[in-house]
Amino acid sequence: MATTTNYSWTTPNDTDLVKDGASAIRTLGSAIDTTVFNNAGAAVAKSTIDAKGDLLVGTADNTVGRLAVGTDGFILQADSGAATGLAYSAGIAVVLNAQTATYTVVLGDAYKLVTMSNASANDFQIPTNANVAFPVGTVINVIQIGAGTTTIKAVTSGTTTISSTGATATAPELRVQFSAASCIKVATDTWYVVGDIA
Repeated sequence: MATTTNYSWTTPNDTDLVKDGASAIRTLGSAIDTTVFNNAGAAVAKSTIDAKGDLLVGTADNTVGRLAVGTDGFILQADSGAATGLAYSAGIAVVLNAQTATYTVVLGDAYKLVTMSNASANDFQIPTNANVAFPVGTVINVIQIGAGTTTIKAVTSGTTTISSTGATATAPELRVQFSAASCIKVATDTWYVVGDIA
């Protein structure tokens, strides 16, 4: 017996002499009925969507839910506390990393704000790509909240290059207490520093 291409339903061969046409039709019909029933059971009902912009989301293993469209201008982000695992937000909160001494940034500092709080001069150090491989385009923000001057510089051993408008272009200082700057990775071992620097 032959079978269909997609679902392997049994059908007579072209050369078969079908003795019991009713039985052949019934066999094929049962196969179609089973396949359609199973596919319908696995399908997501169109009624799950209620409005323009709604999203189908996984809420558990083999479970589909609906996330209602968010407010105009809001962004979609992961939220493990939400029933759908996603939520709309007006923005992404800045994560702070408080430091009280000379500090070398780590991969987890990407897109954070590192606060440097020290009464004495201190360094905010950027490592070489071989030690910490930040993706090109990474931004790390730093603010001097202590009285001690924070100098942004490459780690002593390495090939990191910093460029800025500071008096020392490769090692700019945050100008005064509460000055801030952004360190932007533009190539494998090249960073630009922009902000309130001296």
